[in-house]
Amino acid sequence: MAERPNQSAPVASPVGEPLPPTDTAERRRIVFTPSGLHGTVPAGTTVLDAARLLGVDLDSVCGGRGICGRCQISVSIGEFSKWAVTVRPGHVSPPESLELDYRGARPLRPGLRLGCGARVEGDLVIDVPAESQIHKQVVRKAANVDGLVVDPIVSLHFIKVDDNAEGNSVSALVAERLAEEWGITDVRFRFDVLPALHPATADPGTGLTVAVRRNDADFGTPLVTAVWPGFVDRIVGAAVDIGSTTVAGHLCDLTTGEILASAGRMNPQIRFGEDLMSRVSYVMMNPGGNTELTAAVHTALSELLNELLADSDLDWSRLAEVVLVGNPIMQHLALGIDPTPLGQAPFPLATDRAVTVEAPSLDLPVGPTVYFGPCIAGHVGADTAAAILSEKPHESDAVQLLVDVGTNAEIVLGNRSGLLAASSPTGPAFEGAQISAGQRATAGAIERVRIDSTTLEPRFRVIGNDHWSDEPGFGDAGPAVTGICGSGIIEVISEMFLAGIIDAQGVIVSSGTERSRRIEPSERTFTYRLHDDIVITQNDVRAIQLAKAALRAGIDLLCEHAGLDSVDEIRLAGAFGAHIDPICAMVLGLIPDCRPDAVRSVGNAAGSGAVRALLSATERAEMERVVASVTKIETATEPRFQELFVAALAFPHLSAPTPHLATVVDLPAAGAGAGAEPARRRRRRGAART
Repeated sequence: MAERPNQSAPVASPVGEPLPPTDTAERRRIVFTPSGLHGTVPAGTTVLDAARLLGVDLDSVCGGRGICGRCQISVSIGEFSKWAVTVRPGHVSPPESLELDYRGARPLRPGLRLGCGARVEGDLVIDVPAESQIHKQVVRKAANVDGLVVDPIVSLHFIKVDDNAEGNSVSALVAERLAEEWGITDVRFRFDVLPALHPATADPGTGLTVAVRRNDADFGTPLVTAVWPGFVDRIVGAAVDIGSTTVAGHLCDLTTGEILASAGRMNPQIRFGEDLMSRVSYVMMNPGGNTELTAAVHTALSELLNELLADSDLDWSRLAEVVLVGNPIMQHLALGIDPTPLGQAPFPLATDRAVTVEAPSLDLPVGPTVYFGPCIAGHVGADTAAAILSEKPHESDAVQLLVDVGTNAEIVLGNRSGLLAASSPTGPAFEGAQISAGQRATAGAIERVRIDSTTLEPRFRVIGNDHWSDEPGFGDAGPAVTGICGSGIIEVISEMFLAGIIDAQGVIVSSGTERSRRIEPSERTFTYRLHDDIVITQNDVRAIQLAKAALRAGIDLLCEHAGLDSVDEIRLAGAFGAHIDPICAMVLGLIPDCRPDAVRSVGNAAGSGAVRALLSATERAEMERVVASVTKIETATEPRFQELFVAALAFPHLSAPTPHLATVVDLPAAGAGAGAEPARRRRRRGAART
């Protein structure tokens, strides 16, 4: 292997901000996704060494010798406006003997390079696939289908066909038996089923099993989608939530409703941009970008379905139906539709109806029919429609606020009298991006924080360790502390506010230096040292302020349109919403004031709704009916949104009262600044807050 150049320290930039101009002709810019870490390194540096210099989570056990194959990476080509980087094919060295002769235990996947062999020759954007990460994203999504009556769109029917002495068409004989034995008339046959009819009916004595798909809650225009010789009593379907960050799915038995397997993975589109608008921008600026993004999500979907089937010891022949939900940009890209019209007002959808296609349209094997749920508005998608189906605010007398918190927050407000929906561009800060020590929810990330309001000493928990940091055995159990994820950053800023470290305007106050050595000056501002080299900066606080204000302004806008000054209950959905402390969310003003016992996390409501739509034709029809009646509010064109946004920047809010929150904590006095007394945390209904 050729001698490596001298590896001088990289020049790094804050996560999520454009890179500074390259210092000299010998240094090159490099961005790693999905972490968002970036900086400049000397030309000729291997991608693996660049990752190590910048603290990127890229695996390697052989020390860069080209043996283990764990450092596989993908080079993204094109223009990336978010980082002001243009990547051309010649910006990475061509494969040399280390890669060309590679015969390691882990096969080199098509289109990937070995990080230890690829050298930085120009500016680069490098994607680190999940399998190349040491600390893989923790995808924590489950489904809740309590009370569901199984009524699948695809059902199995066993029939026997008599000897065909008269030479009638086999399809006619099958159709006749379905009508006589099951009352299913006027069936049609999907083209790919026809070659299987003769083998399935070769032995009349054994009979055959027919899968029939109906197009609505009644048996209208039924379609035969599969046949098997003999008796078959299990077919399965998959419900998949295509999120901008993760793709999560459940495999279900269509007869019993049992969830057989669940799995999730990072959305590989992250390498083209962490947030949705970055991906739309990539399509606008790169010819063929739409095709790249579509291929990426198709690959992720195929891999996820393969994993689900393998976990259940099944093959594709038993997969009858796939239900997909996702935001409108994910819907457009999954279906191969140009998403750029969604990048500017008035954000027109290609369609707001549900879309049904056959699997090959999404580069999947022949067999399942794919149903993509209906979207609501230009930035309120089928994932929100599925969340509505799961939480059913349209069946409740109570006014429910349903919020799916992500890079683009979807908001639904209402009850049986009517629903309103909107979206707010919160950005990736809630997922750990744009935060100085931020990271995704992987092992080692701080996810829970408490700060003593007198000493300002923190205690915290990390993913993968059941101990708090001040408990015996913390250092010996679980992974090392590597950063802070979204739920952790919400809690630490909430605790900093309650402890008087930051004021209602979000400023880290200078008087904190007199109270604790953890408050440190940093140029013209101050920081709070949470643990070792993990500090919370003024920019971190600002990033969360901007994100939470965008979300809260969207909520307040819906309340104004509905003529409401309060809500009865709040449901926090999504991977992030499932793991944030509702009290911390109210302290920051992320959500409006509400009875604490009426605020709860509902997990992956979109995934749960997708499972309902998979297992019940009745629920699927309900989703389509309710979505058609939702009133859409477009925050981007509402004059009041900016005023509401400014008011929502303050902690918890500039003017909104918080009587319910006051039963849990004593907030700092309005307008309190440096030197104000810290808030005192009360006990919740006799139980200490942990």
